[in-house]
Amino acid sequence: MRLNKFLADAGISSRRQADRIIAAGRVRVNGAVITEMGYMVDPEKDQVTVDGQALILPEKFEYWIMHKPAGYLTSVGDPFGRPTVMDLLPSMQARIYPVGRLDLDTSGLLFFTNDGELALALTHPRHWVEKVYQAKVKGIPSPGTLKRLAEGVELEDGRTAPAKVEIEGVENGNAIVRLTIREGRKRQVRRMLKAVGHPVLMLHRLAVGPLWLGSLAPGEIRCPTPEELDALLRLKKLAIR
Repeated sequence: MRLNKFLADAGISSRRQADRIIAAGRVRVNGAVITEMGYMVDPEKDQVTVDGQALILPEKFEYWIMHKPAGYLTSVGDPFGRPTVMDLLPSMQARIYPVGRLDLDTSGLLFFTNDGELALALTHPRHWVEKVYQAKVKGIPSPGTLKRLAEGVELEDGRTAPAKVEIEGVENGNAIVRLTIREGRKRQVRRMLKAVGHPVLMLHRLAVGPLWLGSLAPGEIRCPTPEELDALLRLKKLAIR
């Protein structure tokens, strides 16, 4: 097995990111630093470490969907002791990680896996995976404002790609907006809506790619359905070609 695939299968990173980790001299095989691209390892015999941490291939990949409540960090740990999404997971033998991020105050669908290649397929900008959000915003956007959002908004890090946007309802003079984007910039939905004069009061993610939150309650997790898993693996296959 190629060393970069070993790292990806161990949940450390994608293959592409693994190449950078190898090139940086952070990987040892049987105690020797390896920087050679394409280096082959035997998972049954060789000991592989990254930054001194021994890696073991999982017996199988794990895939989980969480309804992240607001108030939890999307992180595997926090130096200040704040609650993280890992606190909501049951005890598992496999080490799984959140794919992408949701802000502290954002709720909704969060995907976990130890499959590094699938994580890359879902998060890399070139794959244009759709993410669907529901936002309660201050005021009611006009048709012209909705058009601006749909065509792209100028932000400090550049113009956003075209999006899908619609008003789903109104509560106490504030609109409930559904926004579908295919990028993953930091706090993008909040920044887009603030830029057009309708700051977010509440933000909730409904879907990522083929995965939908459905009726999952806050703090609960579930496995993908067979149909969702098939769609994820097709996406992974296309991404690594």
